[in-house]
Amino acid sequence: RPDPVEIGLDQSALVVVDMQNAFASKGGMLDLAGHDISAAAAVVKVNKKLIDAAREAGVKIVYLQVGYKPDLSDAGGPLSPNYHKELGLRTMRARPELDGKLLVHGTWDWEIVDALKPQPGDLVIRKSRYSGFAGTTLDNDLRALNIRYLFFTGIATNVCVESTARDAYFQEYWPIMVEDAMNHAGPDFVREATLWNFENVFGWVTDSDNLIGAFKHRTNR
Repeated sequence: RPDPVEIGLDQSALVVVDMQNAFASKGGMLDLAGHDISAAAAVVKVNKKLIDAAREAGVKIVYLQVGYKPDLSDAGGPLSPNYHKELGLRTMRARPELDGKLLVHGTWDWEIVDALKPQPGDLVIRKSRYSGFAGTTLDNDLRALNIRYLFFTGIATNVCVESTARDAYFQEYWPIMVEDAMNHAGPDFVREATLWNFENVFGWVTDSDNLIGAFKHRTNR
């Protein structure tokens, strides 16, 4: 929505954004920072159904995984806005007992949740900023695979999902958000604002039932 859009599944990818313990698990960074993650368990289940259907249909699966090197050299120092605004970095500074434990490569917090682990053949892009296109090979990798249509899921709707999907639009991809496969950080109006933007300005919005139906239609041809 708001309008039908014709897509080619052979040129499509399911982009799973930051489905990590940090954002989807009790005791993860988002939970420790005081955000409500009660909807995350349901979002994990929806993502599992989507990923399974995409695999069966032969649709490329792309995982984005945000995090930092143990020395935080890629996080940006005090001159970087990321240093001052990114929630994991702020939480570690505010709570020294968590130093080195949030979104740091190799930690439980950084790992993708067990239910959604990448499989051989999936594309996994590590990033250190909100957008999956910032400082990564994502654009080159997608173009090499002749992918034009991107279905977005993950956490958080209004932060890393939106940032990546906006950048996709600017790079001439067709971004489509899967609304029930995402969870937001903050009050409900931020989710509503993101979905409105993508319905009206930056792309399209669908739900998992519609997308799984499209995947199954291709599988059954």
